[in-house]
Amino acid sequence: MRRFGPAIDTLPKRGAAANRFPRWRRPVFDERGMTKWGWMCQHPENLKLGKYADIGAFSYINAKCGVEIGEAAQVGSHTSIYSVSTIDGREGRVVVGRNARIGSHSVVMPGVTIGDDAVVGAFSFVKSDVPEGAVAFGIPARVRSPGKPRR
Repeated sequence: MRRFGPAIDTLPKRGAAANRFPRWRRPVFDERGMTKWGWMCQHPENLKLGKYADIGAFSYINAKCGVEIGEAAQVGSHTSIYSVSTIDGREGRVVVGRNARIGSHSVVMPGVTIGDDAVVGAFSFVKSDVPEGAVAFGIPARVRSPGKPRR
């Protein structure tokens, strides 16, 4: 079977995030919810951000119903994470696991959990859960490789 996306084994280990960000600090939000790194969060009081989490520039997070981004997780630039959707009336907490990766220009909808060490390919529309260690991509995102959790 052909394997899509990066091999889980080739992703950086959690400790690599500490090397990339030796002085990592929690973001400070201005009155518009913007950070100095060019990403924004509405309702930042409901955002739980793990140490060494990396959010790409021009990303948007709506944390009205809660968003949790795990330790060493990476969210690519121009990505949107919604805990509330006014289009279809869905709402729910979003969880992005430890060391998970979400590719640039992706959209994560309310109530979704992306497991530890999971990878979501760029330009994906995620409306259902992605299991731990899996690789998922597409519109809508589908699990293409179940992967193996790294420990």
